[in-house]
Amino acid sequence: VQLQASGGGFVQTGGSLRLSCAASGGPFNNRIFGWFRQAPGQERVFVAAILPSRGPPSYATFAKGRFTMSADNAKRTVYLQMNNLKPEDTAVYYCGARPNWTNEYDSWGQGTQVTVSS
Repeated sequence: VQLQASGGGFVQTGGSLRLSCAASGGPFNNRIFGWFRQAPGQERVFVAAILPSRGPPSYATFAKGRFTMSADNAKRTVYLQMNNLKPEDTAVYYCGARPNWTNEYDSWGQGTQVTVSS
C-alpha cells in the first residue's frame, strides 16, 4: 500500500492541525495504520494507531486527550486531529501501515512537518 501524508504546518501553542494519510493500492480495512513522529536528533516514536475495520485507536501517553485518530474507509484515509498543540509536538509526522498479524510497519508515507511556536 502506498501512503501520502499531508496537513502539516506552522501553528502557535494551543493551536490545532489535522493530518491526513491517504492509502492507495492494497487492502485498507485489515491493515493497521499508525502515526509516528520524529523530532530533530531524536528517534521516531509512536503517536497513535488504528485498525480501520475495528477501532478504537490506541495512543501514546503524550497524545491522550489532545490527539484523535480516525479512519474513513470510503476515502481510504486516516486522520490525526491534534489539538492544544505544544512546542514539544514539533516534529516530522509519518504515517505507516502494517498487516494486522505483524508488528512491523512495511509501508511509510513521506512525512509532514509540524511546527509549533511558543
